Amino acid sequence: MNLHTLKNTPGARKTRMRVGRGESSGKGKTSGKGNKGQMSRTGHKHKPTFEGGQMRLVRRIPKRGFHNPSRKAFLAVNIAALADFASGTEITPELLRQAGLARGDRTGGGIKILGEGELKNRLTVKAQAFSAQADDLPCSLPSPTA
Repeated sequence: MNLHTLKNTPGARKTRMRVGRGESSGKGKTSGKGNKGQMSRTGHKHKPTFEGGQMRLVRRIPKRGFHNPSRKAFLAVNIAALADFASGTEITPELLRQAGLARGDRTGGGIKILGEGELKNRLTVKAQAFSAQADDLPCSLPSPTA
């Protein structure tokens, strides 16, 4: 078998319907748009949600709640994930992204440190937000022995 001997199976490639090319083509005269009205005119844009005058699905289903457009979504990082860093390290959002701990596209709010897990090392953490549980952790951890 060579590339020049390859052929499509019959019916695999169908020619598109050419509208407005004579009465005997099956799609002549009005080109399948009907006789009169807005839908038959040129330049009419058919909305994707239009259902022929029936109430649209997006308007039929109930709406609940409120979507805050100025909400800041944070990337969550647990304290347990910070245990892998060496003692005395200054942890910044850039360092967390490089380490793969802060992945995602919700960068508008920044990074939030959550209090799940235990921390044995003394670290300096710089983030945009901290949970109440992470904020209550003791700041005076045992100093590293030299």
